[in-house]
Amino acid sequence: MGSVPIPADRRRQIHELLRRKGVVAVAELATLLGVSELTIRRDLDEMSRQGILERTHGGAILNQRVSVEPLYQQKDAAHRREKEAIGRAAAALVEEGDTLLVNSGSTTLEVIRALKNRNVRIITSNLGAAAIAAEGNFECILIGGLYRARSNSLVGALGELSLRQVYGSKAFIGVDGISFRYGLTTPILEEAEIARMMIERTPGPVIVVADHSKIGVVSNFVTAPIEKIHVLVTDAHIEENFRSELEKLGIRIIIAEPNKTT
Repeated sequence: MGSVPIPADRRRQIHELLRRKGVVAVAELATLLGVSELTIRRDLDEMSRQGILERTHGGAILNQRVSVEPLYQQKDAAHRREKEAIGRAAAALVEEGDTLLVNSGSTTLEVIRALKNRNVRIITSNLGAAAIAAEGNFECILIGGLYRARSNSLVGALGELSLRQVYGSKAFIGVDGISFRYGLTTPILEEAEIARMMIERTPGPVIVVADHSKIGVVSNFVTAPIEKIHVLVTDAHIEENFRSELEKLGIRIIIAEPNKTT
């Protein structure tokens, strides 16, 4: 057996492995690096304090930073099949007559699309809802406010004022990142404020809709702590340790399966 790497070098190797795989297990690292599991846990705890990774029960996942908001068209094109499946699975949670608060985003738009012919009221900052409502049967209320072309959404004081006049039976919230330590985050303050207000105005369940690429991602502005989530609708690529940790917090996980047809 070769010499045991010093802590700094060992943590560099752990970080490099995390970058390649996205997730690591304590037992795997202990074997690979020739040290005890206790030593690995100490390494992971220190790296967690530095914000490099998110600890899970049996290992860790990489913390990824998103500081710049992608164009809406870029977000809309990514993980299309997963988002469509998430939209359908989330819509199955809706009951007739529900009043839904729905924020901006390409995944939340798929939820709205799946509710096109349902007897529901949708109060939203997602401007894409208007085109769907023109061909559907649901009641659509846009919150008003300043138009943001980059997210195709409405934000600002007027939108927040509108939300203060309503309560939602359920909220569907799209995010740019989900982290145990940092909660739900987004790169734009105004978007975070609208989503936060929707959560506050919902006595019923808060349902986060996000594909696996948002897991372990941290952005600039906090929408809400992780404890505010009641349900996460995601795809089958969610890391199992992360899923287990969420379920320990009492969060229901729904895995959306894409249609078999192409």
